[in-house]
Amino acid sequence: MTLSDIRISTDRLIIRAFAPDDFASYFAYHRLPEVYRYLYQEPLDETAARTKFAKASAPRLVDDGDVAVFAVERRDDGALIGEVLLKLASGAAEQAETGYIFDPAFTGKGYATEAMRATLDLGFSTLNFHRIFARLDALNKGSVGVVERLGMRREAHLIENDRFNDVWGDEYVYALLKREWQERRQAG
Repeated sequence: MTLSDIRISTDRLIIRAFAPDDFASYFAYHRLPEVYRYLYQEPLDETAARTKFAKASAPRLVDDGDVAVFAVERRDDGALIGEVLLKLASGAAEQAETGYIFDPAFTGKGYATEAMRATLDLGFSTLNFHRIFARLDALNKGSVGVVERLGMRREAHLIENDRFNDVWGDEYVYALLKREWQERRQAG
């Protein structure tokens, strides 16, 4: 099975590779300032969105730095509501970074937690990572809630480690080990 063949069903979602027809919905949320509020970059214009979408449409985890991005689709109506990702941080250390972006119209309904739970399971159970971590802006309370609900542990609080538009920002690093994930899965 290749990463492009991944198709995961949860109670309310389907996590899958991007298809060409997804671009309009993808661009609709990637151009919103509120989506990029905590990402330390400007929203995408159409040219940048097409470039990023092309990369997202070719998931790969071979070399350190490679990224596999997956579309998150709502099962009941097929709406593309966001994306989740795994980035190969270190093949030698079997470590990946994870993250997500969701259309603000679909936030606050538990979709991010549900999609990230499936992403962590994919990373640990199928792709056999030893450690998966998430980096997020310390002011992003919604994302802090998501990773904490998933049982990820805060390992670092980096003070003023990034700057965007001349404003310094703090970052949290959360992580989980494969054995911790397996223990939670067996207990719950």
